[in-house]
Amino acid sequence: MAQETDSPNRRARGRPRGWDDKTEQNTIKSLDRAMLVFEHLSRFKGRMLTELADDLNQSPATVYRVLVTLETRGLVEFDPGEQLWHIGAQAFVIGAGFLRRTSLVERARPILRHLMEQTGETANLGREQDGQVLFLSQVETNATIRAFFPPGTLAEMHSSGIGKVLLAQMPPERVAQVLASHPLQTFTANTLTDPASLARDLATIREQGFAIDAEERNEGMRCIAAPVFDHSRTAVAGLSVSGPTSRVSEDKTEELSRAVMQAAQDLSSALGGLP
Repeated sequence: MAQETDSPNRRARGRPRGWDDKTEQNTIKSLDRAMLVFEHLSRFKGRMLTELADDLNQSPATVYRVLVTLETRGLVEFDPGEQLWHIGAQAFVIGAGFLRRTSLVERARPILRHLMEQTGETANLGREQDGQVLFLSQVETNATIRAFFPPGTLAEMHSSGIGKVLLAQMPPERVAQVLASHPLQTFTANTLTDPASLARDLATIREQGFAIDAEERNEGMRCIAAPVFDHSRTAVAGLSVSGPTSRVSEDKTEELSRAVMQAAQDLSSALGGLP
């Protein structure tokens, strides 16, 4: 038997022929529809069948069949009392596989805990995901009033401390792509919805090394964030502290920003990166 040798035409293991072909012949329509329902449901704490059908412009019968199928795998759950569909426990189990794959979350955990203990405020870790901020980990403060961004939460980048600090590290063409796909939505009176104002804020963030969400997403809440870099000096994530404006006040910006930037630098070092 002839010995198999490497060649440009040899298929990569685990990839079939036509791997790069994403045309209709290589997609499963019913699976794609199911994932659309699943992803949409994940954005809510609970959703009625008719609401999901209206949201997705699908018939209730079609959406129901998808939900029942997902329910058999534990990916969604149904509350008969409130007639609401929810994301199921198995979705967390599968999602945890992503967290196990990356050392970012594992290495960040003790740093987040130290940051929370040092500042007394909730510490967060997030990264960019398709033009939004995906929160990966959080260590909550014990204070009664606190910010809460559970892992898996998605947020718009222009109204988030972590989002803005990551935008500030992107090349202009990438920033333009993000803003084209995610328009500058208004959340509070402080949200930066003017591209020129946002650009000036990003320039300031690059200069000072940290970003401030000054009640731009939620009134009464303030956040200070700094970037985390890998070995190639690419900003791969952001760290932040967030809390009510009564505690994360303007006169504490210098103190808190130093703590956040140091934590981000510590995590960068743990990843083999440099700020």
